[in-house]
Amino acid sequence: MRAVEASTGRTVVTAVPARLDRLPWSRWHWTIVIGLGTVWILDGLEVTVVGNIAGRLSEPGSGLSITSGQVTGVAAALYVAGACSGALFWGRLTDRFGRKKLFMITLAVYLAATALTAVSWEAWWFFLFRFLTGFGIGGEYAAINSAIDELIPADYRGRVDLVINGSFWLGAVGGSLLSIVALDTGLLARNVGWRLTFALGAFLALVILLVRRHVPESPRWLLIHGRDREAEEIVSGIERRVEAEKGVRLPEARGELEIRQRRSVTFTEIARTVFGRYRRRAVLGFSLFIGQAFLYNAITFGFGAILTRFYDVPADRTGYYFAVIAVGNFCGPLLLGKLFDTVGRRVMIASTYLLSGLLLFGTAWLFGRGVLGAGTLTACWCAVLFFASAGASSAYLTVSEIFPMETRAMSIAFFYALGTAAGGISGPLLFADLTGTGRVGDTVLAFCIGAALMCAAGLVAAALAVKAERRSLEDIARPLTAVADRAKAAASGGRPGTEGRGPTAPPAASRP
Repeated sequence: MRAVEASTGRTVVTAVPARLDRLPWSRWHWTIVIGLGTVWILDGLEVTVVGNIAGRLSEPGSGLSITSGQVTGVAAALYVAGACSGALFWGRLTDRFGRKKLFMITLAVYLAATALTAVSWEAWWFFLFRFLTGFGIGGEYAAINSAIDELIPADYRGRVDLVINGSFWLGAVGGSLLSIVALDTGLLARNVGWRLTFALGAFLALVILLVRRHVPESPRWLLIHGRDREAEEIVSGIERRVEAEKGVRLPEARGELEIRQRRSVTFTEIARTVFGRYRRRAVLGFSLFIGQAFLYNAITFGFGAILTRFYDVPADRTGYYFAVIAVGNFCGPLLLGKLFDTVGRRVMIASTYLLSGLLLFGTAWLFGRGVLGAGTLTACWCAVLFFASAGASSAYLTVSEIFPMETRAMSIAFFYALGTAAGGISGPLLFADLTGTGRVGDTVLAFCIGAALMCAAGLVAAALAVKAERRSLEDIARPLTAVADRAKAAASGGRPGTEGRGPTAPPAASRP
C-alpha cells in the first residue's frame, strides 16, 4: 500500500480488497459468521415467540390487558416500524462511524429493550418496548450485512450471506419450542412464562455481545476514512492466521485500487448515486423487499392465529407447527445458497421468488376448497417457504452488494426501511384484519396478495438482477472515492474498462 498527497486530498493505492477476496475459507471466517450472524437467531426467536404467545397474552391472568389481535397486529406493526426507523437512523451512522461501533451499540439497544419487554405491566409498555426492540434490530441489519459482505471473500459471499440471514429460522425453531414450555401452565404461571422467554433473549444477546468484541472493523471502511494503516494491520494479521492454519503461503493478490480518502459522504451524493446512476438497481431492491416483507411479516405474525381459529389448535401447541415450517425455512438458504454463487444471482433470485409465489397460489386454492388440515397446511407452507426463505435472504444480499462502498449501510437501511414499511407494516395489519373475520375467503385473499407480490418481484429480478456472483464488491459498484482511471485499469488488467468497475478478485483456493 502506498499513499500520496494530492491537491484534492490524500490518495491511497491499495490491494486490500483483492487481498481479502483471494483468501481461502478458514477458521477466522467462521469467527465472523458466529460473531455477526448469530443475532438473526435472536430476531427469529423474538418474532416467533410473540406470534405464538399472542393467545396466552390475551387470556385473563397473563399480567397484561391486551387482545390477541393487538399482539399480532399493533405490536407486530410497531416492531417492524421500529426496525424501519432504526435501520435509517443507525444506517447513516454505520457509514459514517464504522461497522464495529454500530453493531456493538445496536445489539446493546436490542438487549436493553428486550429485557424491559419482559417486565411489561401495561399494554402501552409492551408496545413501546416492542418498538424499541425493533429499533435495535433495524440497526443490526445495516451494520451486520455491511460488515459480512466486506469481510467475506467474493467466492463465498452469496452462500454465507444467505445462510446467515436464513439463520433467523434457527431462532424461530427455538422460539417455537420455547413457547411450548413457556405456555405450559403446569410448569409456569400464566404471567411468568412469557416473561421468561424475553428474558432469555436478553441473556443470549449479552453472550453474543461478548463474542462480537473480537470481530474487527471492516478494512474496506477504514481505507476510505483515512485509516489505511489500521486496515493494513488487520488484513496482514488475517493473512498470517490463514497461512499458519493452511500451512501454505498465500498467492499474490491481483488488482489495485486508488482511493481518494474522505471522512463522510453527503445525503445528496448518496441519493444521486442510488437513484441516478443506479436507478435500475434501486427498482430491483424495492421490488425484492416489498414482496418478501409482506409475505414474511404477515405469515410470521399470523400463522398461529390461523391454526387456532380455523383448526382449533390449542394456543400452547402452535409452536410445534411453527417449528416445522421454521426448519423448512432454514433448509432453503442452507441447501440453495451455493447455487447463488455458481448458477448465478439472476437465475436463483428470480426462480426462488416465482416458485414460492406459485406454490402459495396453490396453497390458497387448496385452503379455499377446505381440503387442508393443520398438518397439511403446515406441509404446504414448508414447500412455499423453502424457496421464499432463500429469495428473502437474497434481497438483503442484493442491496448490500450492488451499491458503492460509501453508501452500503445506508442503502441496506433505506431499502429495508421503505420496502418493509410498505410490506411489513401493512402486511401484519391487513393479514390480522382478513384472518380475524373467520371467513375462509378473506384468508385466501391474504394468501393471494402475498403470492402476487412475490411473483411480481421475481419477474423484476429476471429482468434487472445484477451478475454479482464471484465478483469483488469494487467490481460490482466502483467506490465513489475511487480514482476512475486506476479503477478501470485494475478491472481490465491495464486496459480501459467500463464505468463502475474495479479490481476483480481471483478464485479462492478452497471451499468451506
